[in-house]
Amino acid sequence: MVVSSRRQLLTGVRMVGALTLASRVLGMLRDMAMAALFGLAGGGVMDALAIALWVPNFFRRLFGEGTLAASYLPVLTETLQRDRKTAWKLVSVSFVWLALVLAVLVLAGEALCVAVMAYGNASPRGSLVAGLMATLLPYAVLVCLTAHVAATLHALSHFAAPALAPVVLNILWLAAIGFVAPGFAPDKRAQAYALAACIVAAGLVQLGMQIPPLWRRGFRFDYDWRRGRETFLRVIHRLGPMLFGLTVTQLNTLADVLLAWGFSAPRGATVWLPWSGTRVAYPMELGAPAAVYYGERLYQFPVGILGIAVATVIFPALSRHAARGDSRRIARDLSLGLRLVLFLSVPASVGLLLLADPLARLLFEHGEFTPRDTSRTARMISGYAIGVWAFCALPMLIRGFYALGEWRTPVRVGMGIVGLNLILSGLLMWPLAANGLAVSTSLAACAHAMVLAWMFSRGAARLPWRGLSRTLRQTAMATAAMSAACFATQQVAPQSPGLPGDVWRVLLPLAAATLAYWVVHRALGGREGYLWAGRYRGRRR
Repeated sequence: MVVSSRRQLLTGVRMVGALTLASRVLGMLRDMAMAALFGLAGGGVMDALAIALWVPNFFRRLFGEGTLAASYLPVLTETLQRDRKTAWKLVSVSFVWLALVLAVLVLAGEALCVAVMAYGNASPRGSLVAGLMATLLPYAVLVCLTAHVAATLHALSHFAAPALAPVVLNILWLAAIGFVAPGFAPDKRAQAYALAACIVAAGLVQLGMQIPPLWRRGFRFDYDWRRGRETFLRVIHRLGPMLFGLTVTQLNTLADVLLAWGFSAPRGATVWLPWSGTRVAYPMELGAPAAVYYGERLYQFPVGILGIAVATVIFPALSRHAARGDSRRIARDLSLGLRLVLFLSVPASVGLLLLADPLARLLFEHGEFTPRDTSRTARMISGYAIGVWAFCALPMLIRGFYALGEWRTPVRVGMGIVGLNLILSGLLMWPLAANGLAVSTSLAACAHAMVLAWMFSRGAARLPWRGLSRTLRQTAMATAAMSAACFATQQVAPQSPGLPGDVWRVLLPLAAATLAYWVVHRALGGREGYLWAGRYRGRRR
């Protein structure tokens, strides 16, 4: 039974990981196309679009990858084990109320955006942000409803359709950049509005494709407030406390975006500091919010494939163990997830750091994106790369607490981490410019992950540290060998200009690093690679 459960879990991880990889690759192509279309700082259009996109992205991460699943899925899993008819009532009631609440929030947001554009004294830069945000707000409703249906499918152990939805989104987004936006050239503002409208349309497609697999698994809409109220209120009771715990990284990224927006100006501009009686140069230039966006997109690539994919599959299993009161199996499965993630996220973190500049050049330096934009973006990638392993581990650690019904610890620790990030950002953005924001967010995430792992093992369920420490030791040694191979290959890689040279400067070091990492890790007795591949049948650690 244990072996079968583990095999099912690993199969789900591999399937979701593969679809997430496809989505992230398409997302990278999408960002390359956006960079070529808008550049980094040109006219401030990409800055405005990056801020406007943050709202639906926040809702996607909050509900699609975070709080909704953490509060709703355990209650639904427990209800499904007792009575499916009651479970369908919970699904129906929660869907309706989620739609109503989100509709009210979006209408309020639309009114605020319209007021800013019509009656406010916003600059053209601020009006563009408000207009794009008003266009994109309906997508926030659609992505949340999609996440609700996806979480229901996860509780039914169906992961394919939810993991495929982002793939479809990115395909439609790319189509909009390639076929719709050029029709509004050369007006970059009009192109941004056209792209925003296409994203909303893609949200409708995402939601629609989740319904058929849910229907095939027996769901029938049954809104019965009287009978579904009790379980729904249990979800709401969990939702509030969890809201903060799972959004710490998103709040820190929001701080990055807002600080980049508020403390950036055209080159050479100065700001008056009343407490010092002097004028000083702004710490960041126009394009800083866009640099944050592109840097975040790069570090989110491994986070989505590793951290979110593994946490998505493992959380239903953790919830089932918690419903049975089996803390030993919670610790075992959480440890397995952490080992799988650390095996790939630690080398991914170091690899992004080493390849930040050639990656940024290959991916973004096209069209309106200049070599100077590449240099600025590469520094952001380097800053975020420091914390990739922590960004990947955090979704699972927090879900481990929530599976046990323990929300206070993640909230308390999260409050401290948000404060730490703000302090570090204030200290680092002046000497390091926009890169200081990325470094502060990464350092805060590292502290967050280490504190939560220690507190989970001490108070919730003791983690098997022997297996984790072995994985960390093997991973560190293999990563050191990988770094040496990557650095050595960078020195001999072709330096020819143009796209072929850019490709070789990424692919050759990447291939050498991957080979060195795999060979050394396997020579040290590492088994996590075989777990990912589904070929390992050895003794459970």
